[in-house]
Amino acid sequence: MKCDICGKSVQFGHNVSHSKRRTNRRWQANIQRSTVIVDGKPVRLNICTRCLRTQQKVR
Repeated sequence: MKCDICGKSVQFGHNVSHSKRRTNRRWQANIQRSTVIVDGKPVRLNICTRCLRTQQKVR
């Protein structure tokens, strides 16, 4: 899933064990389905929690 405001999505990397063996892993963005006011009208968006905090701060 992807944030509709900033475009943040999944990131990839490795789990690294003590013996330095690397296995693939993913970091998921914390995406929430939220209603946001855009141009005076409520719109449902997939939005990351960082953008959600910023939206509440602006109000």
